[in-house]
Order: sequence, then C-alpha cells, then structure tokens
Amino acid sequence: MRLRARGPRAFPASSAAASVGAGDARRRAPPGRNPFVHELRLSALRKAQIAFMTLTLFPIRLLLAVTMMLLAWPFTFFATLGSSEREPEQPPAMWRKVVDILLKAIMRTMWFAGGFHWVVVKGQQASPPEAAILTLAPHSSYFDAIAVTLTMSSIVMKAESRDIPIWGTLIKYIRPVFVSRSDQDSRRKTVEQIRRRAQSNGKWPQMMIFPEGTCTNRTCLITFKPGAFIPGVPVQPVVLRYPNKLDTITWTWQGPGALKILWLTLCQFHNRVEIEFLPVYSPSEEEKKDPALYASNVRRVMAEALGISVTDYTFEDCQLALAEGQLRLPADTCLLEFARLVRALGLKPETLEKDLDKYSESARMQRGGRMGLPEFAEYLGVPVSDTLEDMFSLFDEGGDGKMDPREYVVALSVVCRPSQTLDTIQLAFKMYGSHDGYIHEGTLSSILKTALGVTELSVTSLFQAIDQEGTGRITFADFCRFAEAFPNFAEEYLYPKQTHPDTCAQTPPAPTPNGFCADFSPENSDIGRKPFRKKLD
Repeated sequence: MRLRARGPRAFPASSAAASVGAGDARRRAPPGRNPFVHELRLSALRKAQIAFMTLTLFPIRLLLAVTMMLLAWPFTFFATLGSSEREPEQPPAMWRKVVDILLKAIMRTMWFAGGFHWVVVKGQQASPPEAAILTLAPHSSYFDAIAVTLTMSSIVMKAESRDIPIWGTLIKYIRPVFVSRSDQDSRRKTVEQIRRRAQSNGKWPQMMIFPEGTCTNRTCLITFKPGAFIPGVPVQPVVLRYPNKLDTITWTWQGPGALKILWLTLCQFHNRVEIEFLPVYSPSEEEKKDPALYASNVRRVMAEALGISVTDYTFEDCQLALAEGQLRLPADTCLLEFARLVRALGLKPETLEKDLDKYSESARMQRGGRMGLPEFAEYLGVPVSDTLEDMFSLFDEGGDGKMDPREYVVALSVVCRPSQTLDTIQLAFKMYGSHDGYIHEGTLSSILKTALGVTELSVTSLFQAIDQEGTGRITFADFCRFAEAFPNFAEEYLYPKQTHPDTCAQTPPAPTPNGFCADFSPENSDIGRKPFRKKLD
C-alpha cells in the first residue's frame, strides 16, 4: 500500500473562506506521519545536555513554577467564592481587573521560569463582542495552556479537573464550561451553555476551544468537532507553533508521557512558542445551518496559515493506531487513511467484520487476478466516486489502474479487528495459499506490507526463522507456532531499528481526553462505543 499525490478538489466555502483563493484550495490529503504518534530521538550530545540540566537548572525551574502556582492560588480562591454560573457583572469590578493583571503576571513568570522566555504574539485578539469564541489548533500538549493564561479565556474541561488541588481552583477562576462524562446529558447541556455564552454579546469572557478534541503531533489538522461552531457566531481562529529544534512539547497518544515531557522541556535552555491570532471568521448562512461545514472551512483557513495539510482523521482513529496486537502499526502507515476512506464510503467497520469471509472467498476465487476501478466498485457494491478512487489508489501500487482485491480484504481485516493479528494472517493464508496451504517469501511480504500499510518491508529474516527446514515455503500452522513461541517477533524481525516507547505494552483503563480537549460534540455519544486506550503516560 502507498499514498499517492492528489489533485485539487474544491471545498464549499463562505465569502471569508473564498478570499483564500480557489487556486489555493487543497484536497484533503493524508499526512506523511501518523498524527497520534510522537517519536523523540535524542543524540548523545542532547542526552549529555539533559543530564547536566537535570542536576542544575531543572530543580530550580520546577521549584519556581510550583511557587508561582501557589502564589496565584489565594487570589483565585477568593475570586471564585460563590457561584460560577452567574452572569459576570458588567463592567467588571475594579478588584477583578486587578486580579486579572496580577494573575497574568504570575502566570507569565511561571512560563518564563519554565524556559518560555519570549512568547511571540502575532495578529490582534478580537474583543468578546467581535468574536465570542477563539478556536485554537493544533492542540498538541498541556503547554497549550500558555495561550489560555495569556488571554484568560474560558475553556471546556472535564468536570473532574475542578477537584484537583490548587490546579482546580486556578481553573475555576476563568469560568470554564465543565463536561461530565458520567452524565449522558452533559454534552447537550455543554453545547447549550456554549451557545448561551457565545450569544451574550460580550457579557461572558471569550471562550477558547480546541476543536480537534484531542492532542496530535501538529503534522496536520484532524477533523474539527462541531461544538464550537454550533452557535453560528463569528469565531477567531488562533494557531499555535512551537518552532524548536527538538520537540519536547508534543504529548500525544503514543510517545513520551506527561512527566517525561515536563522534565525534557524544563531541561531545554530556551523554548519557543508563537501564538497567531487570525482575522475573525464570520459564517455564511449556509455555514450557520451546517456546523460541520463551518468547522471544515475554519480548519482549512488555519491549515493555510500553518502551511500544513488537513485530514479527516479523528479521535476515533486512535483505536486503530494504538491497537494491542503483534503487528504494531508504524508511524507512516496507510491504514489510518484507509479506515477514513472506509467510513467516507458509508461502510462501517463494525458491520463489515461479519462480511470478511464473504469478501475473502470472492477474492480467493480471483486466484490472484487484478481488477480495475469499475470492477472494484462492483465488488464493494458502491458507486464509483472520488472517495473510491482514493481508496483504489492505495492498492494500485504500479499505477497501471489495477489492484489485487486480496490486499483490500487484508487491510479491512486489520481495520475491523486491529488487535487480532493471527485472525488476519489466517485469512490471508486462505486467500494467498496454494491448494495445500503453502505460501512463499514474496507472498508473506505482500501480506505483511498490506497488514502494516507500508510500501517497503523486508521479511527475509522472519521467513527464514519460520522456515526452519529451509523448504522455501510455510503454512499458517508454521506461522502460528512461531508467533506463539516469539510473541514479539515483529519487534525483532520487521522493525528492529525503530524506537519503541516503553509504555506501548501497557493497557491503561478507558480514556478521557486531557483537561483542555474535552469532547463535547452532541452527536458523539459514548453509548455502545468500544473503549479507547488512554494517553500513554
């Protein structure tokens, strides 16, 4: 499998979005890297620097940061006495203005102590009546709180955050909207509260919302949740950049954990951050009626400013990217893009799993025959479309307009049951194997390349280890015995040179997004959904 370059495809746009220029409209393209994975490699020199800083500057910085938080606590404690649901008085009382100034100064000192010596701000922040909602992306770390403390904007947070000692009191000061994941009606209430604040004509503080709904590695902008766009009011896009040589900031679903990120960041001499306020985006009538369209167009404007692509990957794709299985998906896998296209065609993996045997039997009867796009459409029972062409191109490696349906079945099996590696391999052996069930090295290479979603993969060492008798062919029984004897065979034989986070083997409890990216979109209910893995920290 491989990703191909795409031509331009137009987006529906409002007048504000159209000002970007039709020629600049780019088709949604898969990113070059898995947006939910962050691999951090340290050179020997970097390790020596971190060791030195750990013994010298790190404890001082950490002590200063904690001191600043403790210093801010009394101000926020007395300022938050009473109900936070009351509409703020207008104009704000003088004491509130003074507390705002003091807290901004204390928080700025805290970030300075942490190595963020200069926070570069570009553009002009709009006033609350001009834009009641600030949409910030990409969301990649708890260090994104720098933008929150700079603007003192309200945010959407999980309700559990208010109970965290000291931190909970600091958070309550900015009048956040709390989401309770235990309350099935909480999402609807949250959207109603956002709408009420957004339509208050500046009586409430501005809200800063992270529309991606989860943390990524900033290589692209994933699908925006529509919650911030449901009120249909103007929003101000805010883009965040961390132009550092070594990325110790990113805290996403696979990679360094929260404490390691904090330690490494405080061990850097200087950390750069840029916050850019883009022009206020006013929705068209069409966008007011369609929050998903509104979100998509705002995302495109922000991607243009950042110079990165947009992709329709979502928080749900974390389940596939981080599935527990013997074949761990690499960072550049095509299978996330394949899963997105499956959903875009209206095909649901949870229902397709029942049809895997039917698809595999049909593919096996082809006996290695290749099919074109019309035959592929008939095979899936869907009409030819741009989305289907995108999916077809993943398997058309030779560029000759032909693909092997067996590869589609293998990829679909991984997407439908990502943790059941041996079931996928067994299905592949049935399709690729000879009448006596044997396959050769080249066939094993094709199977595993598709199962991992990569273009190149050397399986010679693995094949020779399985084929202990040197016959040049293996059966599924041989593969199964080897996998049971060496459950981590992929780590040793397929990608031995890659860096593997120590936490990848953990299976934490069901997740909740971190405090700054609570998912409050009303249509995204947790009922009946398989649990996702928690952030690997």
